[in-house]
Amino acid sequence: MQTNYEYMKGLNRVKTFLLRVWHSLFFKYAVVAIIGGVIVGFLDENSFYSHFKNMQRISELQEETEKYNADYRRDQARIRELDRNPKAMEKIENPIQKHEATE
Repeated sequence: MQTNYEYMKGLNRVKTFLLRVWHSLFFKYAVVAIIGGVIVGFLDENSFYSHFKNMQRISELQEETEKYNADYRRDQARIRELDRNPKAMEKIENPIQKHEATE
């Protein structure tokens, strides 16, 4: 079993080592670099994480825009067909008239 003196001697060695690491120039630069990396990577308003989320949102919105553009082109083609061909109007039935005809 260790005596109190040996235990304190071991703690002093650990303390001396930690103080050397704490006062070393490399450690200070490493801490600043890590903290800076965390701020730029995750915490900042313009962080890489925010940039990644915004890129995903832009992709979703572009897909939605393509869908609406396709719907618009389809509807414009139908309108042009109705303008050119009066018989195409017969294909369109009013839902109320259709409901009344079935009763």
